[in-house]
Amino acid sequence: MNNCFRRTNHLQGLHNIAGLRDRARAKLPAPIFDYLEGGADDEWSLRRNTKAFDDYALLPSQLNNVDRLDIKTDLLGTTLQLPFFLSPTGMSRLFHHHKELGVCRAADRFGTLYSLSTMATTRLEDVAAATAGPKMFQIYMLKDRELTREFVQRCQASHYQALCLTVDTAVAGNRERDRVNGMTMPPKIRFKQALSYAGCFSWLWHLLRQPDIKLVNVAHREDALGKGAMGLIDYVNSQFDRTVTWDDVAWLVQQWGGPFVIKGIQSPEDAKRAVQVGATAVMISNHGGRQLDGTPAPVDCIAPIRQAVGDQLELIVDGGIRRGSHIVKALALGANACAIGRPYLYGLAAGGQAGVEKSLYILQQELACTMRLLGVSRVNDIQYKHLMKQ
Repeated sequence: MNNCFRRTNHLQGLHNIAGLRDRARAKLPAPIFDYLEGGADDEWSLRRNTKAFDDYALLPSQLNNVDRLDIKTDLLGTTLQLPFFLSPTGMSRLFHHHKELGVCRAADRFGTLYSLSTMATTRLEDVAAATAGPKMFQIYMLKDRELTREFVQRCQASHYQALCLTVDTAVAGNRERDRVNGMTMPPKIRFKQALSYAGCFSWLWHLLRQPDIKLVNVAHREDALGKGAMGLIDYVNSQFDRTVTWDDVAWLVQQWGGPFVIKGIQSPEDAKRAVQVGATAVMISNHGGRQLDGTPAPVDCIAPIRQAVGDQLELIVDGGIRRGSHIVKALALGANACAIGRPYLYGLAAGGQAGVEKSLYILQQELACTMRLLGVSRVNDIQYKHLMKQ
């Protein structure tokens, strides 16, 4: 197991993801934290994503040798040192000046995969060059199909391990926190929010030093943001293609020719279609509760999808994970691995790369403790028999 987390004084007193969240909230201006934290509509799905884990109790098996643990997992044609990895999240520069490079380096130190978003603030080539660890690029089907093709070619040239297509963003979700705050990209400080920004001196100082926050992987194209600050919701609605079908996914799978993940799947029927178009894996996700509110928690979708597709797909669970025990429950239900988003962004906001490493360390240690108390020494030995539905 990897114990390479670099301890720093300002992070030592934080012992769980909730603590990192509190620190992130203290360090970020309110509109920026709301962008990280918020969901769609009434945020029911956002809350349910984590609460749903409480519906599954762990059923331990006693008197097993758990002195040595094996928490490695095989996923997307490579071996990860953890059964969880870092999900694609947009615009990491909003949360800390270490941005995507700090996150990528943290993932590499723990031997796990880093996923880079199309909406990143670091060039995909720079992320590829930062570490030798496995990487996945998350892509959208944009109206500019030549840009989609270009992304594939750039990722192939940069030796990305896998490609991930997000399919749940025909339009942007109704993220009311962002509407209330007037959140734009790049961020624009409004008079009524001035005190909130001024109170976050370190964040503001680094913004003033490096004010040019751009979606650098699409900046060379003529896009809406090239004309100045624009509402994030308006940007999404202007760029994403609402005509995408399974035929387009099959085309992209063929263009890529390697491990391919479809992110945003929740139904067994869609998972079966993913098999038919040649996907390697599906990421069971409701976009962190940021798109369609009222959708089921990803953890509740695992068992039906596994029953529908058998071993034809690798299943990745994305959404609501805040504890190592949550990872164990997802694996017991049939997931091959989990992906975390907000937990590592809390760490990034709390302390840059060291904060991301702290988030990984916390979940790693909680996972190890849960496995030992559950009576299993290998990730592959975690099974449905270790759960009891509440």
